[in-house]
Amino acid sequence: MTASSQLVLVRSVGLVQPTRFTRAKQCFAKPLLRHRYALAFALVHLSLASAQEWTEYGGPGGQHFSALEQITPSNVGKLHKVWEYHTGDLARMTAEQKKLMSFQATPLKLPDAAGGHLVFCTPLSRVVALDPASGTEHWTFDPKIVTGSKRPLVCRGLAYWDRDATKTQAANCSRRLFLATYDRRLMALDAITGKPCESFGKSGSIDMRETNDPHPRDEVTHSSPPLVVGNLVIVGSGVMDFRKAVAPSGAVQAFDVLSGKRVWSFDPIPDKGDGKNWPDIPNVSPRSHAGAANVWAPMSSDPARDLVFLPTSSPSPDYYGAARKGDNRHANSVVALRASTGELVWAFQIVHHDLWDYDTPAQPILTDLKRDGKLVPAVVQVTKQGYVFVLNRDTGVPLWPVDEVAVPEGAVAEESPSPTQPIPRIPAPLLPNKLLPDDAWGLSFWDKNKCKKMIEETRHAGRYTPISEQWTLMLPGSLGGANWGGAAIDTARGVMIVNYNTAAARARLVKRANADATGSVTLEGFNWRMGMGGTPYDMEMGMLVSPLGIPCTPPPWGKLAALDLATGTWRWDVPLGSIHDSAPFPIPFEINWGTPTLGGGVLTKSGVFFIASTMDRSFRAFDAASGAQLWRAKLPADAMATAMSYQAKGRQFVVVAAGGHYMFAQRPKSDTLVGFALAD
Repeated sequence: MTASSQLVLVRSVGLVQPTRFTRAKQCFAKPLLRHRYALAFALVHLSLASAQEWTEYGGPGGQHFSALEQITPSNVGKLHKVWEYHTGDLARMTAEQKKLMSFQATPLKLPDAAGGHLVFCTPLSRVVALDPASGTEHWTFDPKIVTGSKRPLVCRGLAYWDRDATKTQAANCSRRLFLATYDRRLMALDAITGKPCESFGKSGSIDMRETNDPHPRDEVTHSSPPLVVGNLVIVGSGVMDFRKAVAPSGAVQAFDVLSGKRVWSFDPIPDKGDGKNWPDIPNVSPRSHAGAANVWAPMSSDPARDLVFLPTSSPSPDYYGAARKGDNRHANSVVALRASTGELVWAFQIVHHDLWDYDTPAQPILTDLKRDGKLVPAVVQVTKQGYVFVLNRDTGVPLWPVDEVAVPEGAVAEESPSPTQPIPRIPAPLLPNKLLPDDAWGLSFWDKNKCKKMIEETRHAGRYTPISEQWTLMLPGSLGGANWGGAAIDTARGVMIVNYNTAAARARLVKRANADATGSVTLEGFNWRMGMGGTPYDMEMGMLVSPLGIPCTPPPWGKLAALDLATGTWRWDVPLGSIHDSAPFPIPFEINWGTPTLGGGVLTKSGVFFIASTMDRSFRAFDAASGAQLWRAKLPADAMATAMSYQAKGRQFVVVAAGGHYMFAQRPKSDTLVGFALAD
């Protein structure tokens, strides 16, 4: 599922409102160079050699790690705003577009040979290049996207290609930026000038829509950035997987960076069923009764191994699977492909036969773990469920044990849920497995008792309880747990830091005589209801909240946690966000009960973790060693984006996009990119 179909409820009185739409010591010196994984380790840690730049989304290996250390735990308190830039998107938008926009971009910092710009995209898919030290505009490019659908306007980032990195001869546009637009175009721009690369496709653009695609164009869009590996640019998609049983294909596509020619395509749903993962029906492809399993979250790559890692989402429809019996591989998986050919190397499924919209929501993170005295290449995947999977990068075999655990039964008669689900033995899950009536929380006895009664009346036998015609509790809801902001890893310190949500949701299937083929979405109080076209059911869902709109789960509702990568234990776990800015009246002090969190952070070599991603218009710095908050700055709007860091003119900058989020309809909106640094 894309972020457009996730449900977040936020109300000024208690963080909840329905919306239309529903993520060790450093010891790697000379001895490591003799290790057989030295080359891969060096590639994953390119940030150590090019700390001044930030040339790919999430940094090398998706680690969200900066090797800069000018800003430290001892001086971060002196950080201040140096510049801010307004994109102008809000002034260009209609009233309806403003409701759908979310400024989630993470900029790239290009090398001097590519202009040295700070580049990013806006919700309208415009590309902007700034002076990284002053925030002064260098150039802009407007693809003039076609809008008009009800899909959220989101663009999280760009991809960068440099001919020198691949020793490729390019007559023009020797350094390129790639933009996947809202309306499904892939565009190549000259990184220095911002002008389209005429040799790419047709005048710098290709249409990624398949010529025989029978689905309306607005059912597929893009939110996360493309990924450049060698001389290929690889693109995922965002698919409306809740709207109807047979959603559009979630195929990932790869294109030649120079010509735009399609090189390969990989569909996580196979063309033929095997009886275990998909129905084996003669002359009937599984793709004829299910779609999606797309990659809407960011991807990552290991160029030395010629591997690209895909976090695939749920198949359609994501809450009802009677027509897609089986485990539904390779949906809900971490998939490793041969980057140059698209050949499947391995896949590990996170959820069998998904009925809860538990997509693989975040960028896979590449790191190296010490096992039996040797460094082993790993992939770390955080999930909506609050589990962390650690897999061998070469084979997909779990490095930390994963058990197939029996899960609750009780689905509707025609459904065939998986009897087991893969659950890591370590680390411990970020969220409890159950929510009991006595766990109910409220500001008063009245609303607490209302929550208690609601939990008592809701089916819940633990995580993965199948959704039925009775209200069924989901812990967590489809927002997570973790989401698209992912996590940050410092391999030298052996730590991973992740932000996550703790609120529960409830859902039920509503039977009707005629399925709504349009997949319409309606709101009723704190719940939303959507027609799953081609099925006998509507889906009704809402966050588990009191009549006051306050979560029935105990606070904190947003948290930040640090995982020890050597032991698999959690080092610390602290609240993230304050509810003071969500109250119906001004509160002059923080109330650190946590808020829903979307977006992610950046971890620096000096041990500072920067993150916004909360509903209190704040940007924070935390001590990576202890979880203590070191610094906070006020922003013009909630920054539901991922921060990044770079160096320009001898100064380390930390930058975040503050624009609000379409899910949080009552919160302020903005179009501001803000840069922070220490005083000169």
